[in-house]
Amino acid sequence: MHADWMKPLSNHLTWELINHQDIKTISNNKVNLACCGIGFRGGSIINSLFETGLANIVALCDVDIGAPHTIKILEKFPDVPRFQDFREMFDKMGDDIEAVSVGTPDFSHFPITMHAMSIGIHVYVEKPMARTFNEVELMIKGAKKYNVVTQMGNQGHSGENYFQFKAWKEAGIIKDVTAITAHMNGRRRWHGFDTKMTKFPDAENIPETMDWNTWLTTANQHDYNKDFVNGQWRCWYDFGMGALGDWGAHIMDTSHQFLELGLPYEVDPVKIEGHNTFFFPKASTLVFKFPERGDMPPVDITWYDGVDNLPPLPEGYGELKADPNIPPPTDGTELPKKLKAGKIIYGKDLTFKGGSHSRPLEIIPEKRALQIQSSLPIVPESPSDHFQNFLLACKGKEKCRSSFEIAGPLSQVFNLGVLAQRLNTKLIFDRETKQITNNPLANVLLAGAQPRKGWEEYYKL
Repeated sequence: MHADWMKPLSNHLTWELINHQDIKTISNNKVNLACCGIGFRGGSIINSLFETGLANIVALCDVDIGAPHTIKILEKFPDVPRFQDFREMFDKMGDDIEAVSVGTPDFSHFPITMHAMSIGIHVYVEKPMARTFNEVELMIKGAKKYNVVTQMGNQGHSGENYFQFKAWKEAGIIKDVTAITAHMNGRRRWHGFDTKMTKFPDAENIPETMDWNTWLTTANQHDYNKDFVNGQWRCWYDFGMGALGDWGAHIMDTSHQFLELGLPYEVDPVKIEGHNTFFFPKASTLVFKFPERGDMPPVDITWYDGVDNLPPLPEGYGELKADPNIPPPTDGTELPKKLKAGKIIYGKDLTFKGGSHSRPLEIIPEKRALQIQSSLPIVPESPSDHFQNFLLACKGKEKCRSSFEIAGPLSQVFNLGVLAQRLNTKLIFDRETKQITNNPLANVLLAGAQPRKGWEEYYKL
């Protein structure tokens, strides 16, 4: 494949290091945007960014370009240059690209993002940020080193729940939180897999439209199989982050930020149903333990996934109605019918229930909510949605609400949770050294396996 990609990267890298003091903002009316991943969720991201009126689509990249799921975007932007390899795109058009959207499988977020940042390109990357703890750490450091605008794609983090949580926390409505339950109980793709699986699926013929080598990016060598692509990648520890990585950023984000949780000191998989070392459990209950922060007490977040693995509901919970603003899954999974995805937040004096994405919190029981209704602060409206926020930040007019500085530690919470699922064991984590202290294998897996030959350089940027 594109063997000389590092040469132009090094030229841009020199420029960026010289000019790293200030973020390079964009003065043009529209941001010149390249797009990596143009089908399924990637295509939705492109449409949302373009519909703001703030983006000019200048390049399209997909390893399976021309496949049925890419056609709509190709037809919508027929004259835009097309690439299968993001390295070739950046080499040929790097000077014309100001920002990039990354809507690819979880494991490939890292190399695309690091390459873009290292040549001064702003990045919008879908959640979660990356597959391993150390990849996220490098992305956080890279954003600071190269002084670029970054946004993780948990779009609800620019909606009503964000501004409500912030206002209620500042007003003392949300205080002394000691426990949170977070739950996503929909049926997932891997729920039909055989838990006695002892090897990966057999090799199949690679589609003519697919550049399989570039699809793999930094991952270990795998033969092509249809069960690795088009959303199926989320099933496998080697490629995805399961239900936690998929939905955690839509459910736990505001609690994590505004309660200043940072990283846990312990992750305990108190329930793993259908454990397999290749793919995610049929159900899991994970307890994340966070210490005191200033005058805020310790917090336990308990995560529940699995169709029947429901959290206990407090008295007066009622019913959590569906939020019409939450987009349906694009990967064929089913949303839960018994209990909508969301969270329950337990404070000293008040209990709150909430959904996912931007759905606002409610105080329960209803009687208690009515008692304090008059004392609730006014919640400001969002000045921009998540996509506008990113593009306006590229132009120096706003600050990203889910920048890597904020989204990185949240993503690392999920990285640690997935390690606990994969190994089915409790992890003790040193928040200062960022090491797992009770399990040598888990500590090695913070970084994951060695990248494939030819892809090592992304870990040195």
